[in-house]
Amino acid sequence: MTPHGSAGQGGPNGERYRFGDILVDAAAHTLSRAGTEQTVEPKAFSVLLILLRHAGELVGRDDLLDQVWGHRHVTPGVLTRVIAQLRHALADDSQHPRYIQTQHALGYRFIGQFHEADSPSHATEDARHDEGVAVFRHTVPDALIAAANEAVAPAPEPAPFAAPVPTNGGDFATRRKASDQRRWWLAVAALLAIAAGGYWFGQHGPGSATSVPAPAAASVAVLPFTSLSEAKDEGYFAEGLGVEMVDALAGVPGLKVVAAPSPPGRGEVDVKRMGAQLGVATVLGASVRREGARVRVSARLSDARTGFTLWAHSYDRETGDVFALQSDIAGEVVQALIDVLPSSEIEAARQSLARRLTPTRSVAAYDAYLKGEQRMRERAGGDLRGADSAINFYRGALAIDPGFARAQAGICQAEIARFEDARDSDAFTRAQAACEQATKMDPSLHEVSLAMGDLYRAQGNAKQAVAYYERAVDEPALRVHAYLGLATVASAQGQGEQAMAYFERARELAPRDPKVAQKRGYHLLVSGDFPGAIASYREALDYAPDDAALWSSLGGLYAVTGDPAKAIEAYERSLQIKPSYEALSNLGSVKFDQGAYEQAAALYRHASEIDPGDFRIWGNLGDALTAAGSTAVQTRAQYEQAATLGRRYLQLKSDDAQGLALVAWYAANLDLAGEARTLQGKAESLGTERAEVALLGAQTMARLGDADAARRHIDFARKHGIPQQRIDALPLLRSLTAKVEPSSAREPGTAQ
Repeated sequence: MTPHGSAGQGGPNGERYRFGDILVDAAAHTLSRAGTEQTVEPKAFSVLLILLRHAGELVGRDDLLDQVWGHRHVTPGVLTRVIAQLRHALADDSQHPRYIQTQHALGYRFIGQFHEADSPSHATEDARHDEGVAVFRHTVPDALIAAANEAVAPAPEPAPFAAPVPTNGGDFATRRKASDQRRWWLAVAALLAIAAGGYWFGQHGPGSATSVPAPAAASVAVLPFTSLSEAKDEGYFAEGLGVEMVDALAGVPGLKVVAAPSPPGRGEVDVKRMGAQLGVATVLGASVRREGARVRVSARLSDARTGFTLWAHSYDRETGDVFALQSDIAGEVVQALIDVLPSSEIEAARQSLARRLTPTRSVAAYDAYLKGEQRMRERAGGDLRGADSAINFYRGALAIDPGFARAQAGICQAEIARFEDARDSDAFTRAQAACEQATKMDPSLHEVSLAMGDLYRAQGNAKQAVAYYERAVDEPALRVHAYLGLATVASAQGQGEQAMAYFERARELAPRDPKVAQKRGYHLLVSGDFPGAIASYREALDYAPDDAALWSSLGGLYAVTGDPAKAIEAYERSLQIKPSYEALSNLGSVKFDQGAYEQAAALYRHASEIDPGDFRIWGNLGDALTAAGSTAVQTRAQYEQAATLGRRYLQLKSDDAQGLALVAWYAANLDLAGEARTLQGKAESLGTERAEVALLGAQTMARLGDADAARRHIDFARKHGIPQQRIDALPLLRSLTAKVEPSSAREPGTAQ
């Protein structure tokens, strides 16, 4: 693959490169996209030229640092920032790259296809989709996992799961700390729950006592729409139309709507079985093919009791008619069910459909919005870059239609996701600004109410969060999300019964939704019900077996309950699906617990390169280096970074007990005894996550030289469920544990 006028060729045009709608002119030092010049800093432009001159080849990270910066005394984070800048200028997506491919921990490769010198620069989206770019499968280099396994006895093969172990999709991204608690907290930070009734809801194996709901006469399950387009990256469009259809039909008075899961392996759907499982009378499915300026949708509505087709139609339209097309399909569903819908509600139903299915006046803005929505679904609890990518698409939608309030609300929720996943305080500030702008654009929009509820929930303002969630409940399309928000607030307030009631309402509306199961699982986790939490996460994986984040969270649960073999298996399963910050960090924590400190440090470093904004990963790295024999001088930089980012986070989230205890530990390592004791005291006074806070406190007291206080904390942590192996994994505590009298457990902060 040779670019026109590449370095050394000369020619009338000098060194110029054309790919997609991009033109790079080395002599003029310019980069243009679709005829508009993009601004990048000189170092970024130099990196781009090196990648272009070695198109198709892997250029090592150290080689780039040598050639562009002239030495390696800069951190790899500088290169990461430059690559991010180039992606923005090229409109390239790190998750689905067309131009710059990341080979994790190794380097980068240009994978675009150059145009001939005089050929047009195909600027349309369809032309870019048709480029013969290499497909990059996200995998973790075998060498990385192999290195992490070196010097550690292989774990015994865990027993196979009774059912496909679900992936955690989410909030419990287990990035645990070198002080095992922090690692547990990170793991817990990603565990979000499921299982109603007992620990499981829905149908299970023989002997299950779970009853099958009777199908409602006016009810429909909507299968995920499938893409038949030749372009492999068109899936977002079909998927997005399916989600929008669910939301639109949910607003029809008297109609029960359920988002159905994808059939295993994308095989044939057993309509009658699905109807029985979900308690619906009909099932809607559709395939979507978009080619150039036209889109064809083939839809079918089936009777779930007989399996017979009620109607099947194909719609062939211009892409610009996509809103009318969606309205036609939804109208057909309503028409087919008209005999069982209240006649007085039919006209209101049609108005609701039209309003929901026309969220913007621009199809191009809608297309960008659907891409952003897909990225947010993909990020489910783990992929922080997914939130960044979503924000870029939402901004693109707003650039086309500045009044697109749903896209603005999307930015707010994506920034909240960054804040919660990575404890990134700057993201919270950006979320506030985005939500304020969305409120100005359309304060009546229920998506704005939901985003504001999430914002106040993340901040710990329960009263305001509940008020906004209760507004969002009025919109049927958002009801499940609002109930989950209310459940999470109730859980944080210690209102367990109320939380479970909200989870049950969400489950009734979305019987097989992995996110409902995940959120409920997290509630069970923080309530101390570890078996229930594991069961809920495994149920979530039944519904979403390829969710890397769910696997990572399940690994965190196994780790904190003392089953490292299953934890490692779950983390490696997660990494095989998609490398992520959480899984790398959590796998590092398991290695730390096994005494493989250097391997743990390598995994933490790799995780920090993916996302350096989470204060916990820097503390983890400091702990691993300390345990591996590094001096206080060598580890000070890591603890300083952890403390700086952690203090900023606590300014926004002062009710996070583990966050307070973690920053106390960092302060102790920086010889800030007063701050350490104050923060640990605040953490204990909150009365939440007491065992983990006690284990962190034991390390802090030991570091400060207070052996008696450290022993009291160890005793309390052990008495409240911390496995001995986690305590033994902490070098600072080993010399103290043998002298602890378990029977004397009491509050760590109480006087003797």
